[in-house]
Amino acid sequence: MEREALIHPIPPTYDADSRILILGSFPSPKSRESGYFYGHPQNRFWKVVAALYGEDVPQTVEEKHALLTRNHIAAWDVIQSCTITGASDSSISDVVVNDLRPILECADIRHIFVNGKTAYKHFLKYTQPFIQRDAICLPSTSPANATWSLERLTEAWRIITTY
Repeated sequence: MEREALIHPIPPTYDADSRILILGSFPSPKSRESGYFYGHPQNRFWKVVAALYGEDVPQTVEEKHALLTRNHIAAWDVIQSCTITGASDSSISDVVVNDLRPILECADIRHIFVNGKTAYKHFLKYTQPFIQRDAICLPSTSPANATWSLERLTEAWRIITTY
């Protein structure tokens, strides 16, 4: 698979009522193809969030967007552009980060969570020093994190419902 220099094609999801912000690293090829976050059918993000809020798992981009906004969740990714091979987070280089200020200035974001260690690593290196806000690292919902069952992920992610 070839390394590609890519620019993030998905705008952030947020509104003035957003209270938590969930950041991934960079959209996978399937997410870029679907036009929305966590587009790979094996990614458990939508199953986890739906379970936490007692809702049906959303199927369409519109349903996914509505699930987030209804539950006061903003979503975006740490990385605005990078060089990457396929969906391999470990291959990410040449990072340019997203500017979170529009979200943080619009919404009363009380807590920031990152989906997985790669997003957390880039958040700590590039974003945290700039925004002076901490984040909580949650286990990745990616299918690559196969050691975590859906039930275990859901329990670990339950912290987002306490804010």
